[in-house]
Amino acid sequence: MRDDVGRYRAMLRIRRFEERCVELYSAQHIRGFMHLGIGQEAVAVGVIDALRPDDRVVGTYRDHAHALAKGVPMDRVMAEMFGMSEGCSGGRGGSMHLFDVEHGLFGGNAIVAGGLPLAVGLALGDQMCHRDLVTVCFFGDGAMAEGEFHESINLAALWQLPVLFVCENNLYAMGTALAVSHASTDLAGRAATYGLVAGSVDGMDVTAVSDAATAAVDAIRGGGGPQFLEAHTYRLRAHSMYDPERYRTRDEVALWRERDPLPRYRRHLESLGTLDTATIDALDVDVDAEVDAAVEFARSGTPEPVEDLLVHVTAEAPR
Repeated sequence: MRDDVGRYRAMLRIRRFEERCVELYSAQHIRGFMHLGIGQEAVAVGVIDALRPDDRVVGTYRDHAHALAKGVPMDRVMAEMFGMSEGCSGGRGGSMHLFDVEHGLFGGNAIVAGGLPLAVGLALGDQMCHRDLVTVCFFGDGAMAEGEFHESINLAALWQLPVLFVCENNLYAMGTALAVSHASTDLAGRAATYGLVAGSVDGMDVTAVSDAATAAVDAIRGGGGPQFLEAHTYRLRAHSMYDPERYRTRDEVALWRERDPLPRYRRHLESLGTLDTATIDALDVDVDAEVDAAVEFARSGTPEPVEDLLVHVTAEAPR
């Protein structure tokens, strides 16, 4: 588990990485779809803070924070964004499909709710093999309208699997507000109907998220069965780089920006005397240097050779 400054640094790394990705995307160094989680960093850091290195994480297409918080090296993530062979998915996944078994990241997933059955499968395998592991599955509020959510959470509860379901409720499924797509917006209450422990937390407060996730993970690892945690959060940027963002007002975004988890946590640590100006400046320099190095690593990467394009496409394909 990270200390207070470690949590701040973890969120800062994610924020600076994604801010740089915006610049690189605008300059067409990063192509394809890209979904940013700026504003949601406290959820990834707080939840993954409660895990052991060998525990598993299954993410969404908004997966940069999940990868970085889980320990996937930043240079390999950036190389994946560039589509280079040195990327964590060999350059084939891009922004939405970050994957690194070594660090317990079992994929971002471009399909809404697509990671839920994968997480249940991982947890079932661990249970059958008597492995003392917990799988965390991140998904958005929109996923709770999909059949995979209900099927997956039902099986996890029925078989008492070691899964923590984390709903990153940022109020919008792409451009559709939660209130106009769900008859009941009490997502934790809905999950509880499957007979598992379900709760909610302020997803803009990394300490609150970490405390809630730690309690849940400890209970799951102790044989208490699956749990559900709804994190109330907000993405401060558009759904994707192609999103005209006409479904919410500037006033709404400005209101949530006042709860931005990064400056909020920084002010909290400053009030405790844990963080001072010199430390903040040093962290900024250190993280910016890490991002610069990751970009250079990606720029100097190697595109996949044309002759390797059929590798991994079918099980029989030769190397």
